[in-house]
Amino acid sequence: QATLRESGGGLVQPGGSLRLSCRASRAILSSFSGATMAWYRQAPGNEREFVASITSDGSTNYENSLKGRFTLSRDNAKRTVYLQMNDLKPEDTAVYYCHAPQLYPDYWGQGTQVTVPS
Repeated sequence: QATLRESGGGLVQPGGSLRLSCRASRAILSSFSGATMAWYRQAPGNEREFVASITSDGSTNYENSLKGRFTLSRDNAKRTVYLQMNDLKPEDTAVYYCHAPQLYPDYWGQGTQVTVPS
């Protein structure tokens, strides 16, 4: 069972939307609830880059260029964070990774592919 399981990626036309999910199924509830969770992405040939993060109290932080299009939320009871992505653009094409810097600082999963054709 994966430590962090990402899902929800796919092929979407420009202007479309996707909602990515990340479930920390092995985390105990109190640990997950108190942990910051984040999303990163990596496009072909590029370095992995920060997308968004959410703290235990629900405060969010976004990469500047994504503000207004991406929304990060969490459901602690489900040990899951959600990345709602709207008005997707070809430059959003990447593998999206969930990261838990406090729970699993060295862990990076398989990610989920998001493809927005030009």
